[in-house]
Amino acid sequence: MRLAYVPIVALLLALAVACGGGGGGGDGDGGTFLTAAITLTGSAGKRAELTVELARSAAERGRGLMFRESLAEERGMLFVFAQETKAGFWMKNTKTPLSIAFIDGEGTILEIQDMEALSEDLHRPAEPYRYALEVNQGWFERRGLGLGDRVEIPADVRAE
Repeated sequence: MRLAYVPIVALLLALAVACGGGGGGGDGDGGTFLTAAITLTGSAGKRAELTVELARSAAERGRGLMFRESLAEERGMLFVFAQETKAGFWMKNTKTPLSIAFIDGEGTILEIQDMEALSEDLHRPAEPYRYALEVNQGWFERRGLGLGDRVEIPADVRAE
């Protein structure tokens, strides 16, 4: 009679592994976001390279960098919208203080704001934007980058 339970237990174990497998999620490893390399260029010609996770779908943009314990210094997240938007950002469930750059469709930084960890304050730029780039707080300043500087976004990066 006990052997009759073996197939059921095996099936349950297989389902548990399939549903909770090691593919990421909220465990701090970035989950299933695709990545891209971008280059930022300052007005004096200074360049900075950055590897970004791409938040292109509504679900990816909604999750963002929530539940992460930290963000590596040369990493960030690029939020990609299909068209210009004035959508706001908050830091609910985001444990690392961040800076966000709002970028137009041509790759020009329109505005940079600092955001405090776990805050529910809404951050929204004065004008519409196409991309938003989140990095560790102070990253832009440490590299001498600011308003009017350029972000080279690969042509194959677009919203889903």
